[in-house]
Order: sequence, then C-alpha cells, then structure tokens
Amino acid sequence: MFRSFFLAGFEGSTGYNRHGRWFDQVVATGHDRTVDEDYRQLARLDIHAVRETIRWPLVDLGRGRYDFSTVEPFVEASRRHHVEVVWDLFHYGYPKGLDLWSEDFPRRFADYCYAVGRYIAGRTEGTCAFTPVNEPSFMSYAAGEKGLFAPHVTGRGWDLKVALSRAAIAGINALWVACPGARMVNVDPLCRVSVPIDRPELAEEARDFNDRLVFQSWDMLCGRLLPELGGSRRHLDVVGINYYWTNQWELGGTPRADGVIPPLADEDPRRWPLGSLVRSVWERYGGEVMITETSHIGDSRGRWLREVAQEAEELLQDGVPLRGVCLYPILGMPEWHDPEIWTPMGLWDPVCHRDPDGARLICEPMLAALQSVRHVDELHRRIVSRSRMGRSSNRPKRVAGTVAAG
Repeated sequence: MFRSFFLAGFEGSTGYNRHGRWFDQVVATGHDRTVDEDYRQLARLDIHAVRETIRWPLVDLGRGRYDFSTVEPFVEASRRHHVEVVWDLFHYGYPKGLDLWSEDFPRRFADYCYAVGRYIAGRTEGTCAFTPVNEPSFMSYAAGEKGLFAPHVTGRGWDLKVALSRAAIAGINALWVACPGARMVNVDPLCRVSVPIDRPELAEEARDFNDRLVFQSWDMLCGRLLPELGGSRRHLDVVGINYYWTNQWELGGTPRADGVIPPLADEDPRRWPLGSLVRSVWERYGGEVMITETSHIGDSRGRWLREVAQEAEELLQDGVPLRGVCLYPILGMPEWHDPEIWTPMGLWDPVCHRDPDGARLICEPMLAALQSVRHVDELHRRIVSRSRMGRSSNRPKRVAGTVAAG
C-alpha cells in the first residue's frame, strides 16, 4: 500500500485541554518549521510514508472558506522527498463555535472533507489516503465522558461516539466525490482488559468490553451497528490499530494519582500478544489492517520496536494483510495537559524542549532496532508483489477479439 512498510507518525493533536487551554502539537514539536528536514531524514532512513494532520481549526474559516497555507509546506515537502502521506482530518480539534451535537456538525465536516479532498488530489500523484476522524472511541471517552478535551462534557460518551461516526461516514462520502479511489485508514485504539484474579464475577463485564465496546466505532463505520448511519464495509476500508504498552490493564484496577489505571506488567500471563490482538481485528472485519500508532518511552523504545516487528513478521507469514507499522510519535512531544512535561517516545528528541525546532538527539537504541528489522520491509514487498502477480495472472486475457480465461 505504501513504499515502505514502516511509517513515521507526526503527532498532530489540536484542541482545548482539560484546563481549557489551546494546544497544537504540530507547533509544540517544531514540526511545522522542520517538516522539510524531517522528511529528508526519514527518506535517508528508508521510511517513505507518514501520518500527518491537517488541522481543521486552522483550515476551516467558516461559511465555506478554507485556508490551506498551513498544509502547503507539508504537501510540498512530501512531493520533494517522495514521501506518501495518510492525512488525518480531525485530530480532536474542531472549529470554534461548532456544536458537535448539532445537525450542522456532519454537514460542515463533509464540506471540509470535500475541500481537503480536492486540494490533496490536485497535488498528489497516485492514490490519496485519509483518516477522516482520528480515534473516535478515545475522543468520545476523553471529550464526551470525562471532559478532558473540548467540548468538555461528561456522561455523554456514547452520544459523542455516534456523532463522530455519523460525521466520519459523511466525510468519507465527500472524500470519495472529491478524490475518487481514495483510501480510508480508520484509526482507533485497540484495548483489552483482564479479569482480576480475585474477582471472577467481573468476567462478563470484561468480555463485554473486549468483544463489543472497543469495536463500536468500527462497527458503526462498517454498518454492523446503527446501519441507519449509512456505514458499510467499504467505508471502514483499512482498519488502523493504535496500540501502546498501556493498552491492556486490569478491570477495576486501582488508579494512580493521575487517575490512570496502570497497565499490565510485561510478564503478566493475562496480557495478549500484539499479534493475537491484530489477528482478532482481521478475523472480525477481513480486509487490510495497519498498526497506525505504536511506541514506547525512554530506554524501552528499541526493545518495543523489535517486539512489534517480530509480531508483524509472524502476521505477514501467516497471511494477515498487514499493510504497515507506523512509529508514532516519531518525535518526542509535550503532554497535552502540561506542556512543560515532555515524553521521550520518538526516534528524535529535542536537545532543548524550549527550542523544539532546534537541534535534536536521535534515540540510538531505537535507530539500531529499526535498522535490524528492515527485513520485514522486504518480506512485505515480496508478499504484495506475489499477490499482484496472482491477480494479474487471473485476469481475463483478450485473444483475437474475444475474452479467454487466463
């Protein structure tokens, strides 16, 4: 699907955090000023595909007016360095004054998606790829259940999940009109809870979470759930799986001081391997899948990358159509709710957090890990090549004005 199996993801969240303060991670990481050099460095590392964010609040000026000046440098850099892009269109932030509970939300989002589709299609060679709504499950939890992001609502997570899914379907339809043949990479976290050893009565609740709740957004997009929204398997297209080491925890576990339940320990036998989780998604929906976000922090970055690559290699060998692994974020970044706290979880970290577009340090263990797993790129290329050759050999051949089976 892309020129490299390993992709780089640039954190692009925007919005208002739990303190009501505006944040823009593209600016905070300096990527808006270093995009050309960032892509140059990726190309040198043989990474030729990225996830980027088109910041809806900056582009949509209202009343059908759009300003793509903040997008143009990324488009030009991608063309200059031959980097393919999956464009996120709604990464938490949305235009000021828009009511996500209103009927205007899906209409305005569809209009915006159409404008973006026209803009990107006119400047892209080959197939365009989009993520219409990034992580609808997480946003519905954070912004509609716990009030951590705008619109800062509590107790309405389900309502927001439905609203986001309705908007995503409308946006996908608009993108197909503006950009025929575009691929959709629908991204959501894949989480799993385990039953506490001393609380077997929670088994049914855990099963419901693992088998139903985490799939609701994807189920809406593909039309399994609330088919009146207009979803279909074609709308779901590529299933993008966001997975971090924190994505498995004990149901009913004791939260830390920050309110977060700690993840299961690496050696906990209840922890599912990443490969098993990805396979469960593929078996549920079929079609192509991607690991669209994954990373670890600090000294664990190299080890994590090797483990993910090993799982990916096994999935490919087993015939699972895994179309890429996105190392996300590729740059260290500040926390959404406390910009003074930086998390070292990328391939590069700034030497000085107050000068993010200045000198950077590369994480040598992660770099070494990346170089050691490049054989997975080649494995994926061989598999895709064989698949294309098989499809070509099965096509009808035209012989003397007739069609003969190949």
